Amino acid sequence: MYRTGDTIKDMLERIATREYVLPAIQREFVWSPEQICALFDSLMQGYPFGEFLFWKIASENSSQYRCYDFVRDYHQRDNPHCPDLGILPDKPLTAVLDGQQRLTAFNIGLRGSMALKLPRLRWNNSDAFPQQFLALDLLAPTQRDEKGNLYKFKFIDQNGIGRQEAHLWFQVSDILLMKSGPEMNDWLLNKDLDREQHSLAYHTLDLLYRVIHTNPTVAYYEEKSQDIEHVLNIFIRRNSGGTVLAYSDLLLSIATSQWDNLDARKAVHELVDDLNGIGSGLMLSKDFVLKAGLMLTDIASVGFQIRNFTYENMAVLEKNWDKIRAALIRTAQLVTSYGFDAKSIRANSALLPIAYYLYQLDAPTDFDSRDRYAGDRRAIRGWLIRSILKASGIWGSGLDPLLTALRDVLRRKTDDRFPAEELCTAMARRGRSLDFTQEEIEDLADMKINDRRVFALLALLFPFINFRTHHFHIDHVFPRSRFTPARLRAARIQEEDVDIFTGCVDRIANLQLLEGVTNNEKRDKLPMEWMQEHYSDSEARQRYRDQYLLGQVPQDVADFMSFYEARRERLQKRILELVNAA
Repeated sequence: MYRTGDTIKDMLERIATREYVLPAIQREFVWSPEQICALFDSLMQGYPFGEFLFWKIASENSSQYRCYDFVRDYHQRDNPHCPDLGILPDKPLTAVLDGQQRLTAFNIGLRGSMALKLPRLRWNNSDAFPQQFLALDLLAPTQRDEKGNLYKFKFIDQNGIGRQEAHLWFQVSDILLMKSGPEMNDWLLNKDLDREQHSLAYHTLDLLYRVIHTNPTVAYYEEKSQDIEHVLNIFIRRNSGGTVLAYSDLLLSIATSQWDNLDARKAVHELVDDLNGIGSGLMLSKDFVLKAGLMLTDIASVGFQIRNFTYENMAVLEKNWDKIRAALIRTAQLVTSYGFDAKSIRANSALLPIAYYLYQLDAPTDFDSRDRYAGDRRAIRGWLIRSILKASGIWGSGLDPLLTALRDVLRRKTDDRFPAEELCTAMARRGRSLDFTQEEIEDLADMKINDRRVFALLALLFPFINFRTHHFHIDHVFPRSRFTPARLRAARIQEEDVDIFTGCVDRIANLQLLEGVTNNEKRDKLPMEWMQEHYSDSEARQRYRDQYLLGQVPQDVADFMSFYEARRERLQKRILELVNAA
């Protein structure tokens, strides 16, 4: 509902009586004194200063939300934050969704003060933060400055209020209690003004009175829906300002407002940094951490919905934060020990069932290395790789119901092991089977190096590689540098076969995983030449060929296609055995 006709004084009275409040999704006050002065100048000049957006919260719903008051006496060190009003039960409220900065500016200018740090003074020095009040120079000539301002507003300390040489500084907050007409004229009589100055001051003061007390300058849209999801979406669209305003940012603000002992925003951001500092980095986000918190603490749904961010749920999240943090750290350590990084994990959501299992297990710090958990690690690794390899997109749309179902499986398990088979069954029931058809197997055997699944497939094919102690590269068996059209022609490859050779060199049948140092040594060498240099005897070379399913390795590029087709067939057979293993 769109409304007009209110005055600035009307708005301030509703702020004073806490009819107008700030919801937890709002940020802090960030305007500078110059911005406040410019707003009051716009008001005096009759410029529009934007409509407001309010949300009417019914009294029966007010206890669901934590509320904040408007800043009045801003102190950069001691009082920079919106005062916490807590829960205001059984009271109808008007939450400000758009207009917080403007309303706070009016509140400070007409009811409060600002105390900003002076330069070159220390923060622990109380004198560094003088209390200043918004004042209007009633004798300033009505001439526009370079910014278009017509009236001279300024924050000054109490000693500066009143007649100061050619200035008459009026404390703007006094206009709230002043009456127009004779009272205003009497106030000016003892200010030692000549006739022209008195007239200028009176007209300026009278205009200030009118724009605050009588002019119906306020317009606002009032939303009455009690559907918080609908209201939150309105807030996001209204406040994005051309920049995406993340839903999770708002939810994190709500969590921050509802935690009693920890700063949720700081805790989440620090955890994200710590997670991404493990191994080569998984590029996990605050969204991942928030969703993990919902999942691990068994909150009804893992979705990013306001109803999941109630005061009760956030209390559970805060109480279990240390355990949540530990489980996510263990998860990142485990997954990076498999060799995965941000490039090879297609969807971070695949890590959430693993995190839930480790959370329930209360996994120790050495879970990723202790022999006792070797079986668990193999089961987790196999399940994770299979879910990553599925081209159909296991972790795509409809994710929240899937995660909730997988959590139910993990919660109901009766033995001390990772229930990979049970998870696969639950996924299949939702049309996300981890069984691979023959066509999918063939697609995997033709995968190219730029596919994000290629590392997962190579890691599955060559499980003997220890990613904990070595850094591995995806290596071309036959070096790619030998497959330029010019070099292929020089190797006497027929012109009609050049495209075939170049089309196969980056596919899985010509790829393997090699330790980084070894790969650097190999470089441009043909595989047989390199093996003869790297392995001193034929038995060692045979073990290497068997490990990597290389078969017979030709001496030169001319026989590459026969090598490629034979190895592709071996890999396809091996992939089938691994991905559909019971």
